[in-house]
Amino acid sequence: MRIDIITVLPGLLEGPFSHSILKRAEDKGLAEVRLHDLRKYGIGKQRNVDDYAFGGGAGMVMMIEPIINCMTDLKSQRQYDEVIYMTPDGDSFNQSMANKLSLKKNLIILCGHYKGVDERVREHLITREISIGDFVLSGGELAAAVVTDAIIRLLPGVLNDETSALTDSFQDGLLAPPVYTRPADFDGWKVPEVLLSGHAANIESWRFEQSVRRTRERRPDLIAGGISAEKGDNIEERNDN
Repeated sequence: MRIDIITVLPGLLEGPFSHSILKRAEDKGLAEVRLHDLRKYGIGKQRNVDDYAFGGGAGMVMMIEPIINCMTDLKSQRQYDEVIYMTPDGDSFNQSMANKLSLKKNLIILCGHYKGVDERVREHLITREISIGDFVLSGGELAAAVVTDAIIRLLPGVLNDETSALTDSFQDGLLAPPVYTRPADFDGWKVPEVLLSGHAANIESWRFEQSVRRTRERRPDLIAGGISAEKGDNIEERNDN
């Protein structure tokens, strides 16, 4: 997978992509993330990328010309499955969306800044708009890093144990169950006996029940509409028992 990120602040993203799982994915040749400084495509001697909004009002707007010039350059080198714009009014990012995007090959992510981009960019160049929450950041860079991390960690071979991603919160519409490690007894705080039993079926049943309980307590909205009918029937059956 290759992800090209267009930004006016490439330095803000260098850190997240130089460490941990994202760095490991690139070292293994499983993913490639490239940062593109939009100012290199800026207009005039000053390399301007923003201008005042027509009609007045506070704040600057990202200009269409630098963006389209950058995207044209990228598209001349390869085909892209999606051109994503990070914006507070985009579709809410979730695990299901991450799963689907992880199946793509080439992505462009445009980071918004200032008061956003010229609307014509959104109308004619963008194929998907994504938000990571109902709040506003100074720019789309941190949001782009979040989306990139969520996608790349799902690629086969990135995690040491590929089954790890399959048991994350939200993968089956539920939050992940509690987890424990050594020591089994720390100052009287004990690990649940079932986890020490070695009985795989009982452990799996306990984990499922804990996931349901935690989801009902913390994210009841997921129970209401985020899981399959079959999973919901299993939840009700286990609760009845």
